[in-house]
Order: sequence, then structure tokens, then C-alpha cells
Amino acid sequence: MKLLYNSIFLEHLTGAHPENSSRLAAFEQLPDTEIEDATSLLPLVHTSDHIEKVISASAKGLRLDADTITSPRSYEVACAAVSLAVRAATGNDFALVRPPGHHAYPAYGSGFCLFNSIAIAVQNLVLQGNRVLVLDFDGHCGDGTEHIFYDTDQVLFWSLHQSPAFPGKGFVDDIGKDAGLGYTINVEMPPGTGDDLFFEAIERLLPIARQFEPDVVAVSAGFDAHQADPLLQLRLSSDAYFRLGQLLFTTFEKVFAVLEGGYNTSVLPQCIHNFVDGFNGQPQSKIEAPTQSDIAIREAFHRNLKELENNLSTYW
Repeated sequence: MKLLYNSIFLEHLTGAHPENSSRLAAFEQLPDTEIEDATSLLPLVHTSDHIEKVISASAKGLRLDADTITSPRSYEVACAAVSLAVRAATGNDFALVRPPGHHAYPAYGSGFCLFNSIAIAVQNLVLQGNRVLVLDFDGHCGDGTEHIFYDTDQVLFWSLHQSPAFPGKGFVDDIGKDAGLGYTINVEMPPGTGDDLFFEAIERLLPIARQFEPDVVAVSAGFDAHQADPLLQLRLSSDAYFRLGQLLFTTFEKVFAVLEGGYNTSVLPQCIHNFVDGFNGQPQSKIEAPTQSDIAIREAFHRNLKELENNLSTYW
């Protein structure tokens, strides 16, 4: 797994905002990956009205909503993120991009996201005849991605996220509809959830992912579940990301990742390097003690997980 990056991602200018260019400026000496034109792929997921709205807002430096900022090159940068997400899908690579994408819906942007890069890459794979598992371990539910694939059985969407938290979606009884019934898995993690419960959920639900038999695994790789992140109250360690990288490598043949959240710039690089090291079978870059959840959090977590497993039991 290689890191795919381009310095253009520093040119989406958001000012004093959690999602800013310092997130990627924290990485040193990364070579530029060639950016191919991805504009023709945007309609795989997004409406023409939304695409035009992003173009217009970017030209004027307007916000799409209170949290979602644009600047003069934001449209170009967001297209570049789509380009590298699609490229990562061809080679088991990690698209180190911004702005993030998993909160973007077909008709509007949201939660810092302009275009849903991973959803476009996934839909491109589906149109090539692939079944795709989307594993979203960002600390916020990837509600845009969930919505896009909510009614299909060609994509299994699996999110582990803090609840309650933005965007106020991704509940255990949200399991899909029509042909997609049973193909959405939302693990609600209470604030304070640590490595122990995170991996308990992974281990208990992994058999469903195996039964789905994905051709490709697409990872929405957000790192705001780390215990030092300023936007959430989850307590994952960077060790957890190393272990998760190992698990994905040993379980699935084709895996690619796209960066979503992660807003503590002092820990974001070590979390990403740990994830990639784990996947590549390399020594762990940063050792950090695994975290444990307290009793009250464990009780709430187990209630959520039991209800989720009951909801899915008809389908798997």
C-alpha cells in the first residue's frame, strides 16, 4: 500500500477551520502523484446541479453550508481527490487527499465534504461488475456514502462511529432498504469507546463481511476516533490502526483507502503510517498503549451491538 498524494491538496483554503491544509502539510517529502482528469466520473454519484453549485461556489469562495467551505481552487482540488481515490482503487493504495468526501450526498455537500470521492470510486468498481465492501472507520458516520448505496446489494456499507455525534445519523436500525436491506451496518460507539470495544465489534461482524465475499474493500479511513482528536470523544490509540491494517491485509485480497477525517495534525501522520505499516507487514512506526473502555461505556456499547446483530440476523 502506497500513499498517493499531490501538493494541490494544500490549495483548498479553509482558514481557521478544523479541516485545513495543515492536515496534509504535516506529512514530509511526499512525491506528487499524477492527477488525471476525473470530471467525467462525478456524475456517477452527483447531480449536475450539485456539480455546478460547487463550481460556482468555488469561483466565488462561498460556503456550501455553515461547515463546508470553498475557495477559488476548491473545485479543482476536490476533482483531484476523486482522481486519486479512483487510482487508489486500482492498486491497493491509500489516497491521501482532502477535502474529505463521505458526508457528501448526490445533490449537496456537507460536513466539510464537496464530492464523495470514495463513493465515486466504489460506483466505478460496481459498474465494472465488482461487489464492494465499504469499511468506514472514521469517527463520524459516513452518511453520504450510506445514502448513496442504501438500496443496493452490490455494496455492503459498514460504519463504526461515535453516537451521538455529527451528523446525527447511522443508527443500528438503519440497515438498508429494498434490494439493499441488510447491506448497511452501523456500529454506534458511545463517547469514551476504546480499542477493546472497537475490535470486539470488528471481530463479531467480520463474518458478515466475509459472507458478502467482496471483490474489493474500500476503506473510508478517518482518524478522528483517536483519543487526541479535538472533534470527538472516542479513545482509539494509534496502535488500533496498525492492528486494523494487519487485519485487512490478512482477510481480504484487494483493499484501498481514502482519507476522510482526523484533525489533530500532531497525531494524524502517525495514525496513517501505522495503518499502512500494518497493511504492508512493516514494523509499527509509533507505539501507543491500547485503550480500554470503562464499565458504563461497555454496557451501552453491548446494548447497541446486540440490537444491531438482532436487526441483521434475518439477512446473514
